[in-house]
Parts: sequence; C-alpha cells; structure tokens
Amino acid sequence: MTAALAPATVLDAAEWQARRRAHEERVDAWLTPHLARRRRGEKHPVEDFLFTYYSHRPAQLRRWHPGAGVELLGADPAEFGRDYRATAAGVTLDTDAVRARRAESIRWIRSLLAATAGRQPHFGCFGMHEWAMVYRQTQAEVRHNAWPLRLSPEQTAQAVEASRIRCSHFDAYRFFTAPARPLNLLTPTRETQHALEQPGCLHANMDLYKWAYKLSPLVPGELVADAFALAREIRTLDMRASPYDLAALGYPPVRVETPEGRAEYAVAQRDFAARAAVLRDRLLAAVPE
Repeated sequence: MTAALAPATVLDAAEWQARRRAHEERVDAWLTPHLARRRRGEKHPVEDFLFTYYSHRPAQLRRWHPGAGVELLGADPAEFGRDYRATAAGVTLDTDAVRARRAESIRWIRSLLAATAGRQPHFGCFGMHEWAMVYRQTQAEVRHNAWPLRLSPEQTAQAVEASRIRCSHFDAYRFFTAPARPLNLLTPTRETQHALEQPGCLHANMDLYKWAYKLSPLVPGELVADAFALAREIRTLDMRASPYDLAALGYPPVRVETPEGRAEYAVAQRDFAARAAVLRDRLLAAVPE
C-alpha cells in the first residue's frame, strides 16, 4: 500500500470556516424560498426546477466540501464524514479512496465533459425543445398546466412545424411529445450522449450542476454552487423562451417564434456557452486522469 500524498493546500481554521460559512449563506438564499414554498405546497416552474429535476437534495447542496488535496487544520473528521481521514493537524479528503470507489462514474462523467468541450457549439435551436414538449397537447395535458400558453395550441404547433428542430440532448428529447419526436433532426439516446452532446446546448450546460455534485466531494462546494448558479440562470432563459406565459411571475417572454426573439435567445445562449466552458474546464481539472 502506498502512502497517501500530502495535501497540496493547507487552510487554517479561520480560512476554512469562513469559506464554509460563505458557501452556506450563498446557498441559503436559494434554499430558503424553495423550502418555504414546499411547506406551503406551492410550485414554481422556474425556481423549483433544479430541486425537483435533479437528485441533489437541498441539505447536500448546502454542505460545503473543500475539494481534493486540501487539509483543514483543527477540523474534526467526524464532522466531515466517511470520505475524510484524520491528519496530524486536522482532516483531508481521502481522495484515493473516493476515486477508487467511484472510478467508473468518474470516468464516464469525465469522458462526457471532455467530449462536449471538444465539439463545436450549435446555436440554432432557439429553445424549441420546450415547444416540442407541449406540441399537439391541450392545456390540461402540458407539464406546467397551472400556467397558460402564450399562443393557442394550433399556433404553438405551427411554430414548432415552422422550425428546424435539432435537439441533441437526450434528457430534453425524452420529454418531447410523441408527435414531436419525428420532427427532430436527431434521435439522441443515452448510448449516443457522448457522441452528440455539444457545448452550445442549454441543457448540457445546465447539467454541469449535475456533474459537479456527482463528482462531489472531489470538487469544492463553491464549484458545485457556481454550477447551480449558472443552471438557475439558464433555466430562467429556458422558460422565458418557452411557450408558457410566465409574465405574472416576473419573467417577460423571449419570443423565439419571431426573428427578434431568436436573435435575443442566440446572444444569451452564446454567453451561457462561454461561461459554461469555464466551469467545464474547472470540473475536468478537479478530476485529472
């Protein structure tokens, strides 16, 4: 058995406790209204999405991790859990044990991130995946049926049929209605995810949050929170560009059924892609081969 490598970074108690406190305060700003709505039995189609679609629980998001290669002076191993080991002066993540236990998952995620980063982005979808999810459905059938559609069902269908839908993301495509699936230029599956996922896709960039928390505790809590923050902004654009009318919630529509709306969407999509590329690189750096 080889000896564990010494941590590359050492944080004294004041430093790591301040980082943990800042992380918790940042996350609480997102959690507090969500948990209050949950207690009241209320649903929010934008703000609650990341807590219901993804499997990471609020308490898990709030929990801070320093990441691999960091020693926390004066820390108690019992406070940080089974993935941590005691050092002479505190605790550190048992990186070798975590990587060994989750080797297959880490390889899968890392290869997906690398494949996506190396692919040319596509910016021509204009958010029509959300429209394909309500295509040829009645108001009662649509997913967020507490909120009206901006156009009539027939006008919504016409907008879909007039578009060149090229959704490459399996977890968006699988929610297309049955009549909408043949209209997509691609047929993404879980098996083809590595071959099709591309860095311009809003959902691929939103999913950086999923990959960040699945790589936790190898990645620092701040990186998971950064990915959550970006995903939250992306979800806002996703629903503003959707066929739903959410103006009453404070979300003015991006009218992607018009040339002006498509131009507005494309500008925001490019900005998200650039910011997501930085997060993707940070995730890849956190789990080197």
